[in-house]
Amino acid sequence: MATIDGMDASGERRFNGRLVGAVLAAGLMSFCGIVVETAMNVTFPTLMSEFAIGISTVQWITTGYLLVLAVVMPVSSYLKRRYPTRSLFFFAITVFIAATAGSACAPAFWVLLACRLLQGVGTGVAMPLMINIVLEQAPQDKMGMMMGVSIFIVACAPAAGPSIGGLIVTLAGWRGIFLALLVPLVLALVVGRRCITQAGMLVPARFDASGWALLAISFICLIVATSYLSVWGVGSPLFWGLIAGFAFFLALFARHCHDAEWPLLHLEVLRTGTFSLSVVALFLLQFIVLGYGLLIPNYAQLVQGQSAFTAGCLLLPGCLLGAVLAPVSGRVFDRLGAVVPLGLGAACMFGAALGFALFHALMGNAAVIGCYMLFTLGQGLSAGNLLTYGIRYLAIDLSADGNAVASTLQQLAGAIGTAVMSTVVAAGQRGSAAGTAAYVAGTAAGTRLAFAVAAVAGTLLLVDVVLLLRSGKRTADRSSR
Repeated sequence: MATIDGMDASGERRFNGRLVGAVLAAGLMSFCGIVVETAMNVTFPTLMSEFAIGISTVQWITTGYLLVLAVVMPVSSYLKRRYPTRSLFFFAITVFIAATAGSACAPAFWVLLACRLLQGVGTGVAMPLMINIVLEQAPQDKMGMMMGVSIFIVACAPAAGPSIGGLIVTLAGWRGIFLALLVPLVLALVVGRRCITQAGMLVPARFDASGWALLAISFICLIVATSYLSVWGVGSPLFWGLIAGFAFFLALFARHCHDAEWPLLHLEVLRTGTFSLSVVALFLLQFIVLGYGLLIPNYAQLVQGQSAFTAGCLLLPGCLLGAVLAPVSGRVFDRLGAVVPLGLGAACMFGAALGFALFHALMGNAAVIGCYMLFTLGQGLSAGNLLTYGIRYLAIDLSADGNAVASTLQQLAGAIGTAVMSTVVAAGQRGSAAGTAAYVAGTAAGTRLAFAVAAVAGTLLLVDVVLLLRSGKRTADRSSR
């Protein structure tokens, strides 16, 4: 058994430098892992030219990475129960550093892709670790603030990627992105070694290999189907066969989890309506974030002819605004409750999504920056608080399972968002050679449709948050009787 050294002798949670350092170490690695997702989106035109591949192939640099995240994250609940927190962190960051160095030296596209998949393994272990540290060790009166900072890393980092990637690509080429990551990763390793402690007892849980295989096959079917829809077409038997495979293996996984002694995920958390609605909101939010991270910089480069640096910087002001709001929104949640940050946040994101869908072709850089800042204002107000609000309605012993389910679906949403948006854009480009007027027009048409898809997701997000707040109020009213 591991000792519990994340609390004082009385078992009271403490807000101190060690807790902040532990969250910083896991958060810094998670931030690096997520930033590189969208940082690579800026490099797509360069990679397509260097390796002589199309957008349906190059997008696997991001989609494959996110798919690995979605497959690894369900294991986080088992890993938390079975292995010490510090050991998990060192495994994750060692794998990530090795894969990052390999990506920087990749001589061929398949080597780069393989290293990116390994990076997904590292991030898939580290990201739930960050949330679990907060859930286990943060004092209740600081929970909203700490969770807000942690969750916003997941939601905000994709916006920072294009800015960082655009700058580095302009100055040092795409390989420089990976070299630049090594510095903060080493810092995270040093801080984590000093600050990460164990705050829960370990149990001899068994790994549900059968359940994991069923879930992995299901996710792979879905992502492959959405990624190649533009190539196969909506009437393709292969596309619908993969969709059927996704539904079939997902149903088998749900049945298996119900019957298994040690299920990979305790899906009963989804029976709590308020928690389920919060997960749906996080799914839709991540879908839009990753979609914009691909659409905005690529539209600026391929249609408007802007540089990678300029295209990436379109998202930077919004990213900075969101970073400032992360701890503030958590404090607002702690003091005022959920209605103000979640309601206002959803409204802002809906307004921004509608603005992009209707007016993106008329927007100059200033308008794009302003509209995206409106989106990140809403994102900053709500992203960290959605999971906090949902998990409070779960039993304490199910919080790690709730985190695992939410984290898994967030990354699946990111993979689907990237795949769907790239598929829609690629459909517009079909049949035209890169650099031609027809290619530019096709990219513009595909992007217009993709922004419409994001607007639909924004509308669903607004409706879901309204239902979420009503569900929480009904639950609270019943508890007070």
